[in-house]
Amino acid sequence: METIVPKISIAFTTLFKADLTTQWRNRRGLFISLLIPVMMIMVYKSMVAKLGGPWVLSYSLSYGLIALGLMGYSNTIARDRDKGVFQRLRVAPIPSWAIMGSRLMVQLLMIVIITIAVLIVGYDIDHISLSAGGYIITIFTAIIGAAFYLSVGQLIVALIKSPDTVNSTSRLIFLLFIVVGTLSAAFEKSGDLPVQLAQILHWWPYATVNTIIAAGMAPDKWDAHATNALLATIGYILVFLAIGVRKFRWETK
Repeated sequence: METIVPKISIAFTTLFKADLTTQWRNRRGLFISLLIPVMMIMVYKSMVAKLGGPWVLSYSLSYGLIALGLMGYSNTIARDRDKGVFQRLRVAPIPSWAIMGSRLMVQLLMIVIITIAVLIVGYDIDHISLSAGGYIITIFTAIIGAAFYLSVGQLIVALIKSPDTVNSTSRLIFLLFIVVGTLSAAFEKSGDLPVQLAQILHWWPYATVNTIIAAGMAPDKWDAHATNALLATIGYILVFLAIGVRKFRWETK
């Protein structure tokens, strides 16, 4: 009996719809990812006059990217792998890249939604407005930033098999980024930062992501520093993603 193999486009579309439905059913994670940057916009409200609207929005948005791209993605992948979801999908005549590609596409779509929501809230609360080009480039740089945190999530779930350990590890790394981001913001506001520590924080992935997002919000101020930050972020993505894809196991055994 001849086996009917579905077209890749049809299989990918079906997977995407299923993953999108699953994401909607678990929309609490999306709500939390949106709530965090909104809260940070309120916290940083007093810094708009000193450091500018793009700085406030970039730092606030980064918290949402970390929550969704790092914690949400890694925990979902680890949980589904533990339940045997990937093992069952791989039995079907569907390429492996389509299975993971569908998950990543859903996450990137959620990132776009969060970015637009943060821009709307920033305008409503702090009256931060951008140019038409600024809005477009901000969405692009937010996707690049989200891709970095997704690559970190992929690395975590590739190196760790236990869902509980993945959850605790992603939370720990999340807190690390939050602490570093908070300290960076505090020192940047005061201007009192040791030179060596300033250099480390300058090229810390969290800082490069913030740099490109802030520069994207003000395209006319995009400079060599922003370009170098973009290249550094892409470099981080390629390294983490390469290791994460190579080491990833589709089942826990």
